[in-house]
Amino acid sequence: MENGQEFVDYYALLQVNPTCDAKILEKAYRHFAHMYHPDHRETADIEKFQAINDAYRVLRDHKKRAEYDRVHHIHKADETPKFKFDNEIQIDEQSAIDDAEAHEKILHFLYKKRRETPGDAGVIGFYVQEMLGCSAESFEFHSWYLKSKGFIQITEQGTLAITIEGVDHVISTSRKSESERLLISQSADITE
Repeated sequence: MENGQEFVDYYALLQVNPTCDAKILEKAYRHFAHMYHPDHRETADIEKFQAINDAYRVLRDHKKRAEYDRVHHIHKADETPKFKFDNEIQIDEQSAIDDAEAHEKILHFLYKKRRETPGDAGVIGFYVQEMLGCSAESFEFHSWYLKSKGFIQITEQGTLAITIEGVDHVISTSRKSESERLLISQSADITE
């Protein structure tokens, strides 16, 4: 950043929204610090652990965060999207089916969270990503799609929560699945 150092997006590193509050910031920090801690054999990564600590050290301090936000805004404004055109990239039907299943899993997960704790229905994005077991890029695609459809939203705390449209979708698909199950059951009874 300064003194010739390369800019590091601390928000992206901690996978939080730049407007997140201290509580969300601390949850994200604890999650990644635990994950990359040198004592955690399977996921230990000293460089990432140090980067997580550096990010948290800056973002938890109000003055340092305000200065960082100024620099962050400048760097984000300078970024231009990079598009890669490759005529050989094709999506197969299974990828689309897998995506649809991931969308349903996310919605059901957030639906359950909304029902269990309606006053605190938001879930940190990386928890949902971890539940899916997908890459950050895949999760970004799924989040974009569900937000664009109006099924999920980003809360003021920077977490993901299901919307009324999302709840209606889950209920509608659940009813449809139940109807299909009953029809199959009735059909099986008739053929026997």
